[in-house]
Amino acid sequence: MAPTGIKGLLKNKKVFFIAMFASFGGLLYGYQQGVLGQAVVMNSFQRDFPEIRQSASKLGWLTSVLQLGGWVGSLSAGVFGEVFSRKHTMFAGSLWVVLGSFLAAGAQSTSYLYAGRLFTGLGVGTLSAIGPLYNAELSPPEMRGFLIALQQLTTTIGIMLAYWVAFGSNYIGGTGDGQSALAWRLPMIIQGIPAVILCIGLFFMPFSPRLLINKGKEQEALKTLSYLRNLPEDHYLVQVEFLEIKADAEFERAIFDKRFPELSKAAGNSVWRREFAQYSNIFRSRDNFKRVALASLVMFFQQWTGIDSIIYYASIIFQSLGLTSSTISLLASGVIGIINVATTIPAIYIIDKVGRKPLMMAGSVGMCICEVIIGVIVATCGHDWSTHAAAGWAAVVFVWLYIVNFAYSWGPGSWILIAEIFPISIRAKGTSIGASANWMNNFIIAFVVPPMLSNIGWGTYIFFAFWSAAGGVFIWLCMPETKGKTLEEMDQVFGSHTAAEELEEFARVQERVGLTALIEGRSGAGSEKGSVEKEAGLDVQHISTV
Repeated sequence: MAPTGIKGLLKNKKVFFIAMFASFGGLLYGYQQGVLGQAVVMNSFQRDFPEIRQSASKLGWLTSVLQLGGWVGSLSAGVFGEVFSRKHTMFAGSLWVVLGSFLAAGAQSTSYLYAGRLFTGLGVGTLSAIGPLYNAELSPPEMRGFLIALQQLTTTIGIMLAYWVAFGSNYIGGTGDGQSALAWRLPMIIQGIPAVILCIGLFFMPFSPRLLINKGKEQEALKTLSYLRNLPEDHYLVQVEFLEIKADAEFERAIFDKRFPELSKAAGNSVWRREFAQYSNIFRSRDNFKRVALASLVMFFQQWTGIDSIIYYASIIFQSLGLTSSTISLLASGVIGIINVATTIPAIYIIDKVGRKPLMMAGSVGMCICEVIIGVIVATCGHDWSTHAAAGWAAVVFVWLYIVNFAYSWGPGSWILIAEIFPISIRAKGTSIGASANWMNNFIIAFVVPPMLSNIGWGTYIFFAFWSAAGGVFIWLCMPETKGKTLEEMDQVFGSHTAAEELEEFARVQERVGLTALIEGRSGAGSEKGSVEKEAGLDVQHISTV
């Protein structure tokens, strides 16, 4: 069997190159989540922009405007990726991040800060939606799952880096009133560096084979697959993968034309019209709408556990818990980053063994308990932290424990769920809607948390504890366990026949493009086929799962 994981990456340098780009996308997504909350507690930032630190609503807008841009970027990336290509859409997203990062880093007024955050959000939102899709389409089948996991892991690494970069830069010019403006500007500058590298590196990356087939450039798609797999164009495995991609592309067109002939006729040959028309497929079927609604609700409850209120405002929250020194609050935030990464790593390996539901329900219980305890501590001791220093540190510890409970459960589990519950025909668009729901709820959280901390204090933690518990109840009552489920079994769980009907149509398309004949012709040479499959780590008989 072909090596997977880190061994597979090191053996295939082209796959390793792809994985590096998956890492940069994840790093950018994570880094932007943690960088602003660290900057705003620095003395130099408060000196340069006193109106932001003194106004909870302005701080909320400065944080949330990035999420608003991310929502627009993630929702539009699916269409732009089909019209202009995944590669060009990623390039545009990277340029937005470069522009936004350096505009914010050089800001002399709040207007430039707001604009920089908005542009950064557009870019990161675009990359968060199109980057994983591009990487999955270029990677070999045996590496796709690992690359998705790598994307999740590097997001948490990006958060950690933002915390510790800010902790280090906090010492530039001292930590007092004489602190250099570079202390808060440097983390913003560093945010743009991976985006610059991504912009340059994309020139050396191929176009997605799937996109090339959609555009009718089949020979170029075949050459790209041959290049990526280090195999000749006429190699059996290259031919199988090429025909699988071709069958998948033709299937999507066929199923849309069959179900919505009038919409298909109206769209004609216009790529723009067809892409927008296909979104209506989601709302014209009760089963499809149900799955999209579940994906959106998963992301709703993920955000309303309060996770991003911690990620974005960790230093401010720690100061409100009695860690009045900006240096100490930044250090406590850095510990969050380490805990997040350390807990996510084992979660990636056990979530396929334990299942999504048990982990997410356990995480909900753990987060709820931690938030209630923090709320009680703040309510009883928050009036005078100087005489209740131990209680303040106890609250900090429970914030750290809250992060542990999120990182092994809702962190990876929510993103895996929204990728698993859709039938083939709406998988890409359904996932993009789920991701956009994450960004929109993220926007609301980032906006409302500063006023909540200022006005209701300890009630903020009780509020999020309620939603953490509600999320666990939602998973228990409404979400099926998707661990190890095939497409047919998922169809049965949701009580529909969508997937069964689609698989029948898919089989007809496979036969039409010649994939069935290729597989059946090869099956006559069983021993030879087995040796090839063993070498490549690909079971070509299970083509419906590729």
